Amino acid sequence: MNATPMLYPQRLNQFTKEHADAFAAVVCGLLLILGWFALHLNWLGLALMLLPAAYVIGGYESAREGLTTLFKEKELDVDLLMIVAAVGAASLGLWQREYHLIIDGAILILIFAISGALEGYAMRRTEKSIRSLMNLTADTARVLRQGREEEISISQLQVGDEILVKPGELIPTDGLIVSGYSTLNQAAITGESLPVEKTVGEEVFAGTINGYGALKLKVHKPAESSLIQRVIRLVEQAQTEAPPSQEFIEKFERGYARVIVFAGIMLATLPPFLWGWNWETTIYRALTFLVVASPCALMAAIMPTLLSGIANGARQGILFKNGAQLEKIGKVRAIAFDKTGTLTTGQVQVSQVIAATDFTSSDVLKTAAAVESSSEHPIGKAIVQAAGDLDWVHTVEVQAVPGRGIVGMAQQQKIIVGNAAFVQGYVESLPEELQKTAQSLEEKGKTVVWVAQKPTSQESQGIVVGLIAIADQVRAEAAATITRLRKLGVAEIVMLTGDNQRTAHSVAQAVGIERVYAELLPEDKLDVIRSLQKHHQTVAMVGDGINDAPALAQAAVGVAMGVAGSDVALETADIVLMADKLEKIAVAIDLGRRSHNIIKQNITVALSFIILLLIGNFLGNINLPIGVIGHEGSTVLVTLSGLRLLKR
Repeated sequence: MNATPMLYPQRLNQFTKEHADAFAAVVCGLLLILGWFALHLNWLGLALMLLPAAYVIGGYESAREGLTTLFKEKELDVDLLMIVAAVGAASLGLWQREYHLIIDGAILILIFAISGALEGYAMRRTEKSIRSLMNLTADTARVLRQGREEEISISQLQVGDEILVKPGELIPTDGLIVSGYSTLNQAAITGESLPVEKTVGEEVFAGTINGYGALKLKVHKPAESSLIQRVIRLVEQAQTEAPPSQEFIEKFERGYARVIVFAGIMLATLPPFLWGWNWETTIYRALTFLVVASPCALMAAIMPTLLSGIANGARQGILFKNGAQLEKIGKVRAIAFDKTGTLTTGQVQVSQVIAATDFTSSDVLKTAAAVESSSEHPIGKAIVQAAGDLDWVHTVEVQAVPGRGIVGMAQQQKIIVGNAAFVQGYVESLPEELQKTAQSLEEKGKTVVWVAQKPTSQESQGIVVGLIAIADQVRAEAAATITRLRKLGVAEIVMLTGDNQRTAHSVAQAVGIERVYAELLPEDKLDVIRSLQKHHQTVAMVGDGINDAPALAQAAVGVAMGVAGSDVALETADIVLMADKLEKIAVAIDLGRRSHNIIKQNITVALSFIILLLIGNFLGNINLPIGVIGHEGSTVLVTLSGLRLLKR
């Protein structure tokens, strides 16, 4: 049965479609009852007016869809098989003057219409959970221009505009707080149950609800690039893309329908010659066969379950980009974690500044901030924040080398900021005293950033300006998450990082990861993922940065941290954790496994019903209405079974 949902129909179309199926089923039922009474009262003329009307009203939509599929796509449709069986029963009844067969056909149409209405309703329960995202977007924003408030459409907002959000209002677009303090309810976006405090300089997201304080925001990205708009686009994509299992079932259904038609023709012609059946029994059994053998329940075994799982995940701050990823995450046997921003908070801070001879701490910070002000990396942001009100010059020709460092030009000086190996390529040597200091800091689990400069007008080597020690905090939930994943049966958990061995092992020890790969470039992370895939078929990668993108793409399941993650990571990943809550990975795996189990149960139920009904039909123990009830009942049953995933 076709119950393909439209995720974001207009409200009028939504109302019309949602009630039209139910209305048609009710009218079809009334006409059937009146026709049945007319037959029993021997009012044949009235019955032959009422019953065809029941056929037309109850079966119009299915007949239209079936004929459209037949003529446009040259494929047989399950809906068409149902209509053929019903019309065949009516024709047989008129031919043999066995008018109860017309009633049987009408019952088939009625049950098919009721089933369609119920299945559509069940599917729309899933859609409703996802469609609620649309209600999180405001249509207008209160923009401040030349000291006056002006209400404009969200589409008219420009980067740099300042907007005012009053208490209790939806945040209209992503922005940075310019003034004000408040708490924001981010539950619908990130799944966080408690409001989050926000103040000047912090980012707020469209679709979150402002608390008690008025906020003035500065728009720092186009409205269409806001987090909620990206979520909506990804959910739309998840709705339209069929997972491999569903594609297989759909291909199977097309071939299966041809087999059913061929078998039905054989059953309608051969039994009188082979077993001496009369023609009425033969054709009736063939029509019943068309009904009970149709794979409606099998078609409904997968997508309702996956869509329910996607909706469940979205409510908990887990965004699955498509149903295939919900299937895959449940099969994960190995997981690789990035360190910075994933196992750690990514909210790094400068903990210590050590200047080289002839330089001061301010010199080190100003030099580093000059080039890091053009970087989106968390370490770069921490350095810029630490530089505070220091007066630094802005660099040009900035070039970042992922996993190593960044280089820029300022005042005829090449400024180099990065790890020791990277800076070593630009200077004559690293001061021995600073190397000892760096080693000591790294043993304490801190990341050491070297700062150097080199005159562009000379052939001489550059000189080291100093060191900056960066401290990152391990996520409070990281250790518990690793323990939970092991209990779920994840065979291997590793950590990947561009940091040095000592820092990497310090973090790994804190969270309970034994296998560590450190000092990696993006291509090295890719190689590790490929190596894991040789031993474990399904490997997940969890990361947040640009340098994680190749590994996220290579992994069977790429998981990105939604709030802290870079745009590249979010676009590359298959699953996004909207609240940056690491423990949601275990929730996603559990959700994937539950969906896989329910799909297996649904397929088993669907096939069992088909087999039992086929046996009953050949033995002559069921009539057409009973066959329809069994067939449509199994379809509704597996659809409702899939909706179990809507519950947490």
